[in-house]
Amino acid sequence: MGKLVSTVFVTLDGVHQAPGGPQEDTGGGFTQGGWSHPYGDDDFGRFVTEVFDRVGGFLLGRRTYDIFASFWPRTTDSADPVATKLNALPKYVVSSTLTAPRWAGTTVVGGDLAKEVAALKERTDGELQTHGSGALVRSLIDLRLVDTLHLVTFPVVLGAGRRLFAQGAVPTRFRHTGGRVTASGVSVQTYDLVGSPEYGSYELPQS
Repeated sequence: MGKLVSTVFVTLDGVHQAPGGPQEDTGGGFTQGGWSHPYGDDDFGRFVTEVFDRVGGFLLGRRTYDIFASFWPRTTDSADPVATKLNALPKYVVSSTLTAPRWAGTTVVGGDLAKEVAALKERTDGELQTHGSGALVRSLIDLRLVDTLHLVTFPVVLGAGRRLFAQGAVPTRFRHTGGRVTASGVSVQTYDLVGSPEYGSYELPQS
């Protein structure tokens, strides 16, 4: 059985929208796309390569899938660690409207999300990876289906854009399992999902 691993790029103020380029996702009038690009140093590249070395399949939200499908099939460099895996391995896209995906190896996932994703994890050899796909990641966390979250935080504040965790997210506790900071200041932290939060108080005991 595989594990579901999500990798999400966020700013210091929690924005995950359009890290890769100005036209990647302009929804809601967002004009600050491409904010991760200045921080793509060798340390960051090594992290990405390590992640893709462990992948057995991809689970993507519709918006991220469309972004990836418009770019990666055209990248045919056999030495590219991202393109080779994305183009060769199974891709599952969660959508109620996509009926005829053109990217080879794509299967549309619909219906009962919890049941479908649990089945995908069961038959995936290696990691079933979600990249980007913020809305899907939130749903998967709420359903307690995510095993590991790589939260990649870039040293920039945007003040606008879709945030990964918004009001109404299901309270969730994680355990920190590892991390690093790249030379350009990107914080890469890994967390395993544990369950519901625990609560306490710093109040002094009554005498």
